[in-house]
Amino acid sequence: MQRAVSALPAGEMAQHNVGINSEYGDWDWSADAGERARLLQSPNVETGPKSDEGQRPGAGTTSALGAVFIVVNAALGAGLLNFPAAFSMAGGVAAGIALQMSLLVFIIGGLVILAYCSRASNERTYQEVVWAVCGKVPGVLCEVAIAVYTFGTCIAFLIIIGDQQDKIIAALVKDPQGADGSHWYADRKFTISITAFLLILPLSIPKEIGFQKYASSLSVIGTWYVTAVVVIKYIWPDKEITPGHIPTRPSSWMAVFNAMPTICFGFQCHVSSVPVFNSMKRPEVKPWGAVVTAAMVIALFVYAGTGICGFLTFGASVDQDVLLSYPSNDVPVAIARAFIIVCVLTSYPILHFCGRAVLEGLWLRYKGETVEEDVVRERRRRVFQTVCWFLLTLLLALFIPDIGKVISLIGGLAACFIFVFPGLCLIQAKLSEIQETRSTSWWALVSYGTFMVTLGAFIFGQTTANAIFVDLMA
Repeated sequence: MQRAVSALPAGEMAQHNVGINSEYGDWDWSADAGERARLLQSPNVETGPKSDEGQRPGAGTTSALGAVFIVVNAALGAGLLNFPAAFSMAGGVAAGIALQMSLLVFIIGGLVILAYCSRASNERTYQEVVWAVCGKVPGVLCEVAIAVYTFGTCIAFLIIIGDQQDKIIAALVKDPQGADGSHWYADRKFTISITAFLLILPLSIPKEIGFQKYASSLSVIGTWYVTAVVVIKYIWPDKEITPGHIPTRPSSWMAVFNAMPTICFGFQCHVSSVPVFNSMKRPEVKPWGAVVTAAMVIALFVYAGTGICGFLTFGASVDQDVLLSYPSNDVPVAIARAFIIVCVLTSYPILHFCGRAVLEGLWLRYKGETVEEDVVRERRRRVFQTVCWFLLTLLLALFIPDIGKVISLIGGLAACFIFVFPGLCLIQAKLSEIQETRSTSWWALVSYGTFMVTLGAFIFGQTTANAIFVDLMA
C-alpha cells in the first residue's frame, strides 16, 4: 500500500481507459448498468473493452517485463514506512522474515488464482471476477471492502503527510523536538488541512485521472530512495542515534499476528492485478505466474531491506513511521520525506477515484439506473461524493495521528483481498467444473482454496478485533 495501494497500494491502482465516470457513449459494449458500474481499474494499465461474446479479448500491449514493474509499482508504497515497526512487533528479524516468506506463498497463489478466474470468466477487473465466479453477495461484499479499504488508505495518506511535514517544518524553524506548538503555521492540523485543500482536493474532483499516470515513475523512485536511505543509515549510522532494545523472539504468538496487517497492506496489489494481467501481450496463467513471482520477490527485498535495517537501527523504539525516528535536520532523510509527500499527494486522488467508482456503481445498481446521461447531474453527484469523501478522511486524519492504528484496521481488509476472495473464486471455479470423478488435483485445489479462505478470515477477524479493542479504544 500500498500506494495504491500505490499508493498504494497504499498501497497501489492504475486507470482503465473506461471508468465508471466516463462518458455514456463509452459503455455501449455492455447493456447492463450493474455490469458497467462494477468497473474498477488501476491508473497505469490501459486496456480495451471486452470483445464480442464468446471471444477472448485480443492481446494487450504490456510485455512480461513491463508487467513485472507495474505489479511492483502497485505493491510498493506508503506501507514501506511501517515495516520496521512490524519487525519489532513480530519479535525480531528472524520472525519478521519468516512471516513474510510464509505469507508470500499465498500472496503469489492468490494472484495466480485471480488470473485463472479472469480467463475462465472473461472478466477484466477484480470485483467483476468475484461477481462472475462467486455471485451477487460476495460481489457486493467485495465492492464494499474495496470502498472501505481505499477510504482507510486515504486517511493513512493524510496522516503520512502530517508526519513528514512536522519533521520538515521542525528543521526549517530550527526546532529539533518537533514543530508542534512553536508557531500557528506549524500546527499539524493546519499544515495537513492547507495541503489537502490546496493540492489534494483539486486533483480529486476531475472525472478522469489519466494525467496521474505520469506521477507513477516518481512514486517508484521515491520508495526506492527511502529504502536506500534506511539501509545506508544502518550501515553508517549517525552518532546521535542510539538503538533501543532489539528483541530476538516474539513476546507472544499474538504479537506475530499483529504484524500481519502491515505485511498484507504492503503486499496487497491484487485489486489492480487483474487489469494488469489482461493488459499483457500473452494473458496466460503460466507466464503470469512467473511475472508475479518476480515482482513479489523484488517487493520482498525492498520491504525486507527497509524492515530489517530500520528495525536494527532503532530497535524496539522505532516509530510506526520509520522516518519519524530520524533527526529533523538530516538532509538525506528530509529528501526522503519530501519524496513521500509527493508520492502520497499523487496517490490519494487515484485511491479516491477507485473508491468513488465503486460507490457510484453501488448507487446506480441500487437505484436501477444507467450511467448518468445528464452531464450536470453527473457533475453535481461527483463533486458531492468527492467533497464528502475528502472531508471525512481529513477529519479522521486530524484526530487519528498514528498511522499504525489505521494500517492495523485496513490491513485486515487487505487480507481479504489476498486470501478470502481469491480462495472463494478458486473453490467456486472448481465446483463449477463438470466432472464424473473428482481427481486428486481437484480435491487439492479445493482444499487449498478452503485453507486460504479460513486463514484470511482468521487474519481479518483477529487483526480487526485487535485494532478496534486495543488500538482505537485504548
